[in-house]
Amino acid sequence: MPRFCEEEGFYTTPQRSSTMSKIKGKNTQPEKRLRRALWHAGIRYRSNRRKLPGKPDISLIKYKLVIFVDGSFWHGHDWANRKDAIKSNRDFWIPKIERNRQRDREINHYYLSKGWTVLRFWDFEVKRELGMCVKRVVDALSG
Repeated sequence: MPRFCEEEGFYTTPQRSSTMSKIKGKNTQPEKRLRRALWHAGIRYRSNRRKLPGKPDISLIKYKLVIFVDGSFWHGHDWANRKDAIKSNRDFWIPKIERNRQRDREINHYYLSKGWTVLRFWDFEVKRELGMCVKRVVDALSG
């Protein structure tokens, strides 16, 4: 029997709820990989600061820099093209991902309005182009 989630306003089955509960929200492999590379580059940071809006994956408060590693599905990479590829439960997934994208824009705006630098990396960028990601962080710190 589907259950209603008051916060989100949608129905899920117990099986779907169980499956979704196993998906990590922090300390994902791409996050750990980027953090390890930054540490080896001599960049010291904090992880998953809950007190900061949007709970950035990596934060360097001294430099007013926050870093997010976004999952390509959850945050809608290439959304204009991939949106049509969603075949099952479209009434749930499309609004869910669009709300995630909207929240990302709101968080970016918040930090930028306060004079912070926001870096966002896709999970696949960290996997394939780790050096480029580290270079962008170094450039942001020195720029």
